[in-house]
Amino acid sequence: MNRLIHPLQGLILVAFLGAVPASMVLAETPGAAVPVYADNWQLRRLMQPTESELLREALGEVVIYDGLTDKQVESAMSLHPHRIRSMMFVGTVITDDDGAPQMDDSGRFVLQDEGC
Repeated sequence: MNRLIHPLQGLILVAFLGAVPASMVLAETPGAAVPVYADNWQLRRLMQPTESELLREALGEVVIYDGLTDKQVESAMSLHPHRIRSMMFVGTVITDDDGAPQMDDSGRFVLQDEGC
């Protein structure tokens, strides 16, 4: 498998590929224990970044996370305030007090207004 050469390629892949198999995400840490969030690459990346991902963030990479819930976003910002500059959230799903997604009359998720 080819390795990414330019640090911005990772951002481009994150922004445009959408979901990738967990096996691809875990490929750069051979022999590592399977993370708690292995079934959802965005949550794994957000809550348990690898050393190389943290290095790319320190070099200025911003990762765009799409479709997480408001509670997941709040948790990430509380637990990782030093990484906020490297996070961008779009399509954030609004949840009720129990964490269930709110739905509109057409059955679609209610999303946070991004002001765009």
